[in-house]
Amino acid sequence: MKIIDSHQHFWKYDPVSYAWIDDTMKVIQKDFLPSDLKPILEKNRVDGTIAVQADQSLNETRFLLDLAKKNNLVKGVVGWIDLKGDNLENELNEFRDEELLVGFRHIVQGESDPLFMLDQRFRKGLEIIFERGYSYDILIYPHQLISALELIKLYPEQSFVIDHIAKPYIKLGYIDGWAALINEIAQYEQVYCKLSGMITEADWKDWSAEDIKPYLDIVCESFKSDRLMFGSDWPVALVAGTYSQVLESLMEYMENWDLEDQKNILSRSAEEFYLKNINE
Repeated sequence: MKIIDSHQHFWKYDPVSYAWIDDTMKVIQKDFLPSDLKPILEKNRVDGTIAVQADQSLNETRFLLDLAKKNNLVKGVVGWIDLKGDNLENELNEFRDEELLVGFRHIVQGESDPLFMLDQRFRKGLEIIFERGYSYDILIYPHQLISALELIKLYPEQSFVIDHIAKPYIKLGYIDGWAALINEIAQYEQVYCKLSGMITEADWKDWSAEDIKPYLDIVCESFKSDRLMFGSDWPVALVAGTYSQVLESLMEYMENWDLEDQKNILSRSAEEFYLKNINE
């Protein structure tokens, strides 16, 4: 069965640029490049990936695009650009001919303003990238789902994807508030959701598939398979487990599902969301 990993990262580790990788994450305080990922993909029979930004700089976007052009395993890039910047149009022009650039993301989870995404300048930036055919990845914590819902309502024709099922508090077992907002957001058919980043929201040293199942139940019921996509969140996931554990736990969860639904989650949704224009 074809598998597209909709969410993974590369970096040449620098403690300043990647300051979010603190000392609790020592296992990933090093370089991670396509040569490191390729044997893992081969072992797990994964056909390709979407490389997603992890540093908020134009150089990060350039770095990922350069890797993608040199490594066929990378099918698309979600980069970063300053959506609130005065020079956005000119900066986007630099990437005009970069077919592998499929979307953008901002690390909104790190913003102290709960209404960051509703800022007029941010929304204007979104409108500009949407006009150019790009999608947008929403990276947030559960308390930011309120502003995400308001944002999504403003752009009913535009493509959004919720990264890491909005990082629910799996380790603490909190679910109801997150679930209510996820269910509401799922009513908007232009919104997809990544089944990714879950083991790092659980107890890193003592998580099990049963801890994650209630959260999977909710997003899978809310979004349905044609708007859900598998993501490994490699190498961040290594703080809590292995690539194989992430994929195998999802495969086990879906083992009794209809084959077409499994195919949606493992490849079709990611291809529809990110790669439709590239594959045409």
